[in-house]
Amino acid sequence: MNIEWQTVAEQLRREIAEYGQLLGLFEEQHRLIFRHAPHSVLDASRRIETQVHALERERGRREEAVAAFAARCGRPASATLRSLLTCVDPEARPLLQALITEINLLIHRVRRDSRRNHQLLHCVVDCHQELLRRLRPDAFTKTYAPDGRVSVAAVRPHTAVHAGG
Repeated sequence: MNIEWQTVAEQLRREIAEYGQLLGLFEEQHRLIFRHAPHSVLDASRRIETQVHALERERGRREEAVAAFAARCGRPASATLRSLLTCVDPEARPLLQALITEINLLIHRVRRDSRRNHQLLHCVVDCHQELLRRLRPDAFTKTYAPDGRVSVAAVRPHTAVHAGG
């Protein structure tokens, strides 16, 4: 009986746990955006970045485990896990298929939630900038890029240094 697939399954479980942590942080950030808690949103963003690094490490470990499993099966290290299912005991295949499916669903959810939060943050910043431009229109200048994009920048006050002497 071939039980070497268990290492791969355990790595998939760890990666799933990391994705779950990341999704939780995205949800927390989403709530904080609506609570108008800028410092907390920034803190959540830092924790998201840390979690992304942890997820990348787990993904790397999973990829190493799959490559090692492929080598033990006489397949190239670049073989996909789905293509290696024939090397797994038939009783264990549904488990690995379920783990693969779960990872793919989590990847989709992470992308969706990341995009959602990014759009919300972009909207908040745009609204804030518009409010500032209305309150102090003389403090901002518009510039146009060659591709037609508009950029708004704060006008920096001129500081004059006078040397006495």
